[in-house]
Amino acid sequence: MSVSWQSETPPEPIRVSGRGWLRVALRGTLLAVLVFGCLLLLLLVRLFERPFCGLHRPLTPFITMFVCRNAFRIMGIGFTAHGEIMDCPGIVVANHSSWLDIFALNARKRIYFVSKSEVAGWPGIGWLARATGTVFIARDPRQAAEQKKIFSDRLKAGHKLLFFPEGTSTDGLRVLPFKTTLFASLFEPDLRDILHVQPVSVVFHAPKGGEPRFYGWWGDMDFGGHLLKVLSAERQGQVELTYHPPIKVSEVGDRKALAAACEVVVRTGHAGLRRAVPKPA
Repeated sequence: MSVSWQSETPPEPIRVSGRGWLRVALRGTLLAVLVFGCLLLLLLVRLFERPFCGLHRPLTPFITMFVCRNAFRIMGIGFTAHGEIMDCPGIVVANHSSWLDIFALNARKRIYFVSKSEVAGWPGIGWLARATGTVFIARDPRQAAEQKKIFSDRLKAGHKLLFFPEGTSTDGLRVLPFKTTLFASLFEPDLRDILHVQPVSVVFHAPKGGEPRFYGWWGDMDFGGHLLKVLSAERQGQVELTYHPPIKVSEVGDRKALAAACEVVVRTGHAGLRRAVPKPA
């Protein structure tokens, strides 16, 4: 992912109180035990799952879902989701506020993220991404044919792939224009007639009395500082998702029309969730 969107106003400085550091220690320890303990379990299960099931992953995605749902419980962030999850072949697209989106979108649905190839080399995050089946896309045109095949094989295996068409994360208060590049692969002759796209709107409601952009991750923010801010917060907010009806690829003219249709749905849902008073999770 690329954290490059710039706001006209800078984020609030991170300040951690004495009690805040205690919350960081407690939540951080529990979160590390959850993530790395279940990662070890996932890798052990994958030793048996891979040779017998190949690309199919009938068991390990449920471990990922368990981790993500309970990560919110540890951090104290409420989780609410609306709408039906599609069961037909296809992909999921959503707006992008921060690294917390990965936990939110994995908490209810078995999905596999599509990410730029550089993420595979990031310490810690790259290892987790590879273990959970992330599809890495390089920007090298010479690898386009190979990457299309990987994309196609995963979709034909029944995987629900997810990408962020905005191409970057934001302050969470807006939805940026959707880029059309990755939508093009859905119009391959052997995929177009069988695939659907499910748009999802994701909104993080700030803690009561907190800055509305509290959970956003943008500009020059570093991951460590943002994680520290979230873990140290005395009060937490809530993440709310809306799963919109799937759009059939074959009923849309081209990648630009499909990207535009998804953007309208996500943008409208995002605005609706932001206007509504969040209900207790």
